[in-house]
Order: sequence, then structure tokens, then C-alpha cells
Amino acid sequence: MTQNKENEQLFDVVGVGNAIVDVIAEVEESFIEKQNLIKGSMSLVSAERSAELYEAMPAGTEMPGGSAANTMVGVAQLGGSAAYIGKISEDHLGQVFREGMLKGKVSFSCGIDDDLPTARCLIQVTPDAQRTMNTFLGISAYLSSKDVSQELVASSELLYCEGYLWDTDDSKEAIRKAMKISKSSNRKVALALSDTFCVERHRDDWLELLKEFVDYIFCNEKEICALYMTEDLGEAIEKISKNVDAAFITLGSRGSLVVEDSKKITIEAVPVKGVVDSTGAGDIFASGVIFGMSRKLPFKKCAEIGSLMASEVITSLGPRIEKDPKKIVERLL
Repeated sequence: MTQNKENEQLFDVVGVGNAIVDVIAEVEESFIEKQNLIKGSMSLVSAERSAELYEAMPAGTEMPGGSAANTMVGVAQLGGSAAYIGKISEDHLGQVFREGMLKGKVSFSCGIDDDLPTARCLIQVTPDAQRTMNTFLGISAYLSSKDVSQELVASSELLYCEGYLWDTDDSKEAIRKAMKISKSSNRKVALALSDTFCVERHRDDWLELLKEFVDYIFCNEKEICALYMTEDLGEAIEKISKNVDAAFITLGSRGSLVVEDSKKITIEAVPVKGVVDSTGAGDIFASGVIFGMSRKLPFKKCAEIGSLMASEVITSLGPRIEKDPKKIVERLL
């Protein structure tokens, strides 16, 4: 940590996202079919539908989640300094979220509003480790520009924004404000595309953000192809290389790609004996990359750290690593 002077770096990264509590349960394929869910997707649901699914699900585990929040915790676990901006309610799940961030050693700048409940994501994990997510955004979607701390964003080397948050007019304005602060403070901006569902809804807005603010992009191959409306990954890579300094593209069991200055670097997947739950794999991959960036490592090395982190999180239930990840990645540092 540095001394608190204007625009001096206090954090390696600040994340902005939906403050969500995950409720994770293992289900059979028949549950997905019976509930008419789209396997492997993230869907936004109403308060009523969320309550219906919660009642139908087997008993689950409650844990703080949210894409950017998971990433910030991963960075902090590796020894980086991370902060988070999100919105919760003063209810049970709000307390679960707050305690989780404190436990994860992430500085939490939270907006508090009791007009709606704290967001929750109901995650059904099938025997093949695929996760299907049904999210009630609650108060988290109403993060507003007044909830964004100028001092916090300006003093963070990197601003990391999750695509899931780009939903309401309030949250869009909050993200734009954060990006403007970051760029005016000579900081870097990263955007996670989050889901093809989000890409299809917000493609035009995000292409504009890429041109105006974004330095780094995090996505999987389906998301980047959806962004440029192509089934050809090579074509999507060629286009994204013209818009950002670097793109980090996950390929599932085939590893990942780093795209930098039109160069494509392949990162081999880390072998895993048994995949239990893929929830949070992309989030934790990003945490490894961001930690590597904070240590000024080459992008290839950053992605290798990300791959090791992702390979660990998928071996247990939930979106966060329970072991000490420093020991997992120490051979790469």
C-alpha cells in the first residue's frame, strides 16, 4: 500500500459488479428439463420465479458471489490489493455478502438500499459439472453513479467491470462514470463480456466502450464470436486485436488464448483429474491474469497463472478457491 495522496495507487484493481450471493446445488439433468431451464446459460429471473426455483432446488450452499467479486477475492488471495464497488440491501444475504468480502480481504465500497432485496444467483450444477444460473438482480442492478467513489477508482491501477452489470440505466451510468475516472487518472480499464446472453443484448454499447475506454477484454470464444457476429474465431480475434491492448480468451478444456498486437499466444490447459463445478472458472482465470499484470509480468505468464487458478477452482463446489492459491502458482512467479 502507498500513502493516501491524490491519484496515487492504493489498489492493484477495483472491480465493479453485481453484488450477488450464490446458492449452489447439485441437480440431475431431469431437474433442468422439468424447470424448462437453458442448460449452461445465465438467465435473469423475477423475484417470483427466483422464489419458485429456490423452493424446487435441493438444499444448497450459500456463498458470496458475483463475477467481479469472485475475481477481486482471487486477486487478494494471491497477495494483490483489491477493492470492490457494489450494492446490497440490509438483509440476511447482504450480510452474507459483506462478510464474504471481508473474509476475502477485499476493500468493499457498498451502496446500501432497502428498496429491493440483495441479489441472489441460483446455480444448478449437473453431473457433467455444467452450471445453469438463474439470477434475480434485486438491488444490485441499481448501482448508480453516486455509489462510485472517484477517489477509489482513481487510486486503482486497473478498473475491472463485469458485463453482467450493464443492465439498468443506473448501472450503465455507474460504469461509464468509473471508466471516465479511470482513464482521466491514466489508469487501465478491463471489461469482462460475462455471457453470450449479455453480448447479444448489449453488443452496440460494448463496441462503443471498446473504442472509447477499454484496454483489456476477458471473454470465452463464444462471447467474442457473438460480439462480432461470426462463427469464425480467427475473424473475431482479428477484429478485437484492433480495439484493445490485449484480449484474454478462454477455450474451456483447450486452454486459452492471449491476443496482443495481432499476435496470438496459446496457453495449454492444466490437466484436471475430476471437474466438480465450473462455476467461477472464468472469474478466477481473470484474477490470475490481473495479479500477474500487477506484478508487471508478460501477458503469457499472466494467462498461465490464470489457467492454474481456474484449474483449481473447478475441482470443488463454488466459485472461489478454498486452498491457499499462492502455493498453487508460486512456481510461475
